[in-house]
Amino acid sequence: MRRADRLFLIIHALRGRRTALRARQLAATLGVSLRTVYRDVADLQLSGVPIEGEAGVGYVLRKGSDIPPLMFSADELEALVVGTRFVRAFAGARLAGSAQAALLKIEAVLPPELRERTARSRIYAPIWRDECRAAFAAQIDRLHAAIEAHRVLRLAYRDESGRVSAREVEPLCLAFWGGKWTLGTWCRLRQDFRNFRPDRIDALDETGEVFVESDGRDLNAYLQAMRGYYAGLE
Repeated sequence: MRRADRLFLIIHALRGRRTALRARQLAATLGVSLRTVYRDVADLQLSGVPIEGEAGVGYVLRKGSDIPPLMFSADELEALVVGTRFVRAFAGARLAGSAQAALLKIEAVLPPELRERTARSRIYAPIWRDECRAAFAAQIDRLHAAIEAHRVLRLAYRDESGRVSAREVEPLCLAFWGGKWTLGTWCRLRQDFRNFRPDRIDALDETGEVFVESDGRDLNAYLQAMRGYYAGLE
């Protein structure tokens, strides 16, 4: 479990309690050691979370206190809700599931008036779960995983005219352009940065090779090249 998730769960476990929650119970619930619970609670206290108690006694939130919703304003919370809707609609299944889980965590600590405000947001991203959409989401997941693991990919790519070419690429990032995704890469055939649309990839295979980003052909260099390219179009 990530530390950020663990800290959230500690706060959530203490909300609304009238009696102290013992560290041993927290440790068992979270599947961590007592020492980890003591350290996490101490860090939360230092960051300003009003937790009272001590090791061997248990912990409670200070009487009359409440944890604000991560200090987000109503507009910020609406932005998170809308962002989550877009991720669920357009990203891969992996990120869509994570976005939904994040939203549930946020909603768990919202006071009723803010929860109602976020529910009233009129900005939507409809989700179509047909076979085509599911297959595309699975492809986004594969590309995302390849980027994270630095796996070299072999593509059969169809250009705008329908011509198919074979490319071996080092995937660097995915970008969403309001309706279309692009895969940002270092193309070994062209020896330069190239963008490929996932919906035009007819075949996708991993070569088994893992690449190492180097100066001049890494993500930073790619982003600089794209800035220069689009600045030249203005």
